[in-house]
Amino acid sequence: MQQFVRYFVCSALIVGFGIQQVQARDFGDDPKTKASVKRALDYLARQQRRQGYWEANQNQYRVAMTALAGMAMLCEGSTPNQGRYKKNIQRAIDYLISVSRDNGLIGNKTDYRYTYGHGFSLLFLSQVMGEEEDLERRKELKKILEKAVQFTIEAQTSRGGWGYVSAKDGNDFDEGSTCVTQVQGLRAARNAGIPVPKSVIDRAMKYIEDCMTPEGGIRYSIKQAGGGARAPITAAAVACMFNAGAFKANEKGKIETRTLQKMLAYCERSVWPGGNRGGSSGHWHYAHYYYAQAVYRLGDKKWEKYLNDVGRQIIRKQSGDGSWKEGYIGPVYTTAINATILQIGNGYLPIYQR
Repeated sequence: MQQFVRYFVCSALIVGFGIQQVQARDFGDDPKTKASVKRALDYLARQQRRQGYWEANQNQYRVAMTALAGMAMLCEGSTPNQGRYKKNIQRAIDYLISVSRDNGLIGNKTDYRYTYGHGFSLLFLSQVMGEEEDLERRKELKKILEKAVQFTIEAQTSRGGWGYVSAKDGNDFDEGSTCVTQVQGLRAARNAGIPVPKSVIDRAMKYIEDCMTPEGGIRYSIKQAGGGARAPITAAAVACMFNAGAFKANEKGKIETRTLQKMLAYCERSVWPGGNRGGSSGHWHYAHYYYAQAVYRLGDKKWEKYLNDVGRQIIRKQSGDGSWKEGYIGPVYTTAINATILQIGNGYLPIYQR
């Protein structure tokens, strides 16, 4: 645990504000992948509302969809100041600023799962703050992020996790997927220069460890004592640990931390390659959104194999309008997730870098 916090607070992953304009080696940099990504991002650009937001089916999850679609466009290399999708990114930022509350919540409590939107927005706004050229605007974003971090801190449950809403609003309920969303948002905010208390991350990592089953999977919630592991949440937990820099592979690509070895072995049985069955559920895409981040950090050989398998599956399922229709959440969600997976190797965003 001390190793995790030391890396989180002090590691060389803190590369300064904003998007890094240094492209990593990318095995997805082929004409078919590029064309697929362009169609996907152009679809998202067309779906953005005049007010700057995107939404899921039944007009739901506007804050979360806006942050995820914005992240997909950042992965392409566009910023608020330049690139094909700069105006879309600007409008997304404007919308998220407009729904930022005095108490720090980015979103609205009428959304019954508002911590997802809050966490993804914390991630997205942290990536763009350093790209803002207007000093007053940057100060505004910094203030919003500071309040948002404080809201996340206060929303943490007594066991160290997070739920769909704050601990106070949700009677101290917590579960794994929202915990990962908050930790990743906090890591991004810390990299942008926003203070994040060590104790908050300590408790979050302890929560994830307490949810682990003997075979290395992560349960839905700590309250599920003896319950079965969930593959998507396990993949998300692995990415969370890699994002923070606590666990790294050695020169041969071997993970030396026993806890992470078990979690990765579980993912290989349940997510990919052993558990890779394609599928159309939103949970499949959620799992691969995070697992792709973990695989990328395991080195070029593993990443190339992953893209040649999962990446090709994704491209084959793309609709003529550039979207992906699978899943119950809606095409904006699935399209943003798939476009991000295909672009992680671009290396533009600190949160996805090795």
